[in-house]
Amino acid sequence: MKSRIISILQYVFFLSLGFGLIWYSSKDLTDAQIDELKNSFAQTRFLYIIPVIGALLLSHYFRSLRWRLLMQPMGFFPSATNTFLSVLIGYFFNLLVPRLGEVMKCTMLAKYEKVPADKLIGTIVAERAVDLVCLVLVTVIMLATQFDLLGESALQSISTILKGMSYVKLALYLAGTLVVIFLIRMVLHRFAHIHVFAGIKRFLKNIVMGLTSIGKMQGRGWFLFHTLMIWVLYLLSIWLGFKAFPPVANLGFDPSVAILVFGSLGMIATQGGIGAYQFAVQKTLLLYGVTAVAGLAFGWVLWGAQTAIVLISGIISLLLLPFVNRKNHA
Repeated sequence: MKSRIISILQYVFFLSLGFGLIWYSSKDLTDAQIDELKNSFAQTRFLYIIPVIGALLLSHYFRSLRWRLLMQPMGFFPSATNTFLSVLIGYFFNLLVPRLGEVMKCTMLAKYEKVPADKLIGTIVAERAVDLVCLVLVTVIMLATQFDLLGESALQSISTILKGMSYVKLALYLAGTLVVIFLIRMVLHRFAHIHVFAGIKRFLKNIVMGLTSIGKMQGRGWFLFHTLMIWVLYLLSIWLGFKAFPPVANLGFDPSVAILVFGSLGMIATQGGIGAYQFAVQKTLLLYGVTAVAGLAFGWVLWGAQTAIVLISGIISLLLLPFVNRKNHA
């Protein structure tokens, strides 16, 4: 009950933060700017949104192929179709409730492929770690190629974060985490003969097995290729999005990389990226000479395309998965 209350409060907090950022980014708009915003939306070439959706769907497919590779060292070989549909279902539920998507995609795949869900959780954690490294690398590339434009702003942000961070608290937090891990291991080892503790130990062992699957996989080259394609397609979807919106149609790959970095942070900041993503896109495009109104409008267009594909593909996948597996399920 307590964990459920905490989850609800987290959901309300991040959703409220998103709506707060929407209000903050639009509160100073004049009547003329509101009319400009409406005109900007009216100029959108919706036919050009189709390749954006295609690039995003293809990136999700490569993510499902990469996930399959993580399962193989554990002896599991789910079908590409089931894995892809499960990934789309995961994105759908993540849009509704924080972190629910990870649980749902593991649960759905486990249901139809008879794969232990607890082992899949470890692979999800491994994937998130790889994506974090990729985001850091893209950020480094962005700063290396556009330092004159973005470097000062980025350094100021980092400086602000460091000033607000207590190194003593950070050290105590890390030390406390290590102590907790040691105590958990000691308790599980001491009471391994008790059924409940044995179950917990087995569950944690399966998660660790999933986490270490990267080091045991044979197709590391394919894993790197799928990872590269995921991020290239993310970048391509933004660049194609520029072509769908006349006020930014002349922009190239440099601002696409910047939006990929800051937009990713926006997606993490609030539930489904609402408010934060549009705000991040608006502030980023200001650095490239795009007006605040046009930047905000483009942020909404790009976020709307991403959200629409998650909602539509998620619902379709929920309907398709039982149909695709009707013989096996029977």
